[in-house]
Amino acid sequence: MVKTYREINEKIKKGEAVIVTAEEIIDIVEEKGTAKAAREVDVVTTGTFGTMCSSGAFLNFGHSNPRMKIQKAWLNGVRAYAGLAAVDVYLGATEVPDDDPLNRVHPGEFRYGGGHVIEDLIAGKDVKLTAIAYGTDCYPRRKLETWINIEDLNEAVLTNPRNAYQNYNVAVNLSEKTIYTYMGVLNANLGNANYCSAGQLSPLLNDPYYKTIGIGTRIFLGGAQGYVYWHGTQHNPTVERTEGGVPKGGAGTISVVGDMKQMSSEWIRGASFLGYGTSLTLGIGIPIPILNEEIVRYTAVKDEDIVAQIVDYSDVYPNMKPDSLGEIDYKSLKSGKIIVEGKDVPTSPLSSYSKAKQIAQLLKEWIQKGEFLLSEPVQLLPSADSGYAFKSLKMRPIEEQ
Repeated sequence: MVKTYREINEKIKKGEAVIVTAEEIIDIVEEKGTAKAAREVDVVTTGTFGTMCSSGAFLNFGHSNPRMKIQKAWLNGVRAYAGLAAVDVYLGATEVPDDDPLNRVHPGEFRYGGGHVIEDLIAGKDVKLTAIAYGTDCYPRRKLETWINIEDLNEAVLTNPRNAYQNYNVAVNLSEKTIYTYMGVLNANLGNANYCSAGQLSPLLNDPYYKTIGIGTRIFLGGAQGYVYWHGTQHNPTVERTEGGVPKGGAGTISVVGDMKQMSSEWIRGASFLGYGTSLTLGIGIPIPILNEEIVRYTAVKDEDIVAQIVDYSDVYPNMKPDSLGEIDYKSLKSGKIIVEGKDVPTSPLSSYSKAKQIAQLLKEWIQKGEFLLSEPVQLLPSADSGYAFKSLKMRPIEEQ
């Protein structure tokens, strides 16, 4: 049996579509089998709520009087990139204030950064804009200091180059000292293990070969409707996979975009990582249309079917060594304890499974109410047979002239 996006959307408009979450489809497939599930279910909703560093926002302030061509800009003291046009800037989630002590007193606290500014804007708070310029005949103003609010902006567009990683490492520390990483604080001598994925609810793990996700896919983004606009940076579809197609490590990623004015700070939060920096915690949900039996089989993936690599972040990760301490499934990770090199190691998630469940449920309700229709992508994400290749930086010495 084969369905089309148009057929599913017509059922949604009539209130006849059957929508279930990625948790619910597991029991349906186990009870009825993939063929019957594919006939009965139209959409499976997914969700994830976790830290996504490669995020940021394009902001347009509107013109001051007299006009100004902004050269440098700060929002609540956090530097934004102004090399775009007169009053357009890009604010990165990991940017920090100029006066932040960083790691000079180690470990640095990184209490506030670009992700927090984005959260404050979405929450409707006033944010201080400071800007300077060199002045031109057509843009004579050289300095600006004012308060802005998201409602005052012409545009506030969340534009994230790399989100919703398809699987990821489990981070541990083999050294004899505590280390501070983007995977959180890792205690010495295998003192803990941190992971970051919603597992069986995670969007790209429910569509491992990107059969339905691509440019133009409509998604839940930060509490509003957004879109996939490209494959994400560091997209890597060629990693080793299980028999069920699940990648055994970090693989696919998506680039996403959406209107910040429609979003909610419940689903977007600034994040601080002790000794590492700032970031953005974000909620994303993707509806998977059940076009055929193959797709419903992928959406029935369970935590015990998904494995991740256990990686030492004291040496192997920073020095780009290919070593892994082994594989572990997400059911074991979520149990709170795993065994690494014969030692019981407590586990902790950097993503929220409960929030991921809420996102999948909320997206389900939007579709049931006819408030969210599926969009057919104009181009799917690059797959292993597309010729896409993930590369590391080639280090070339620069000769003295």
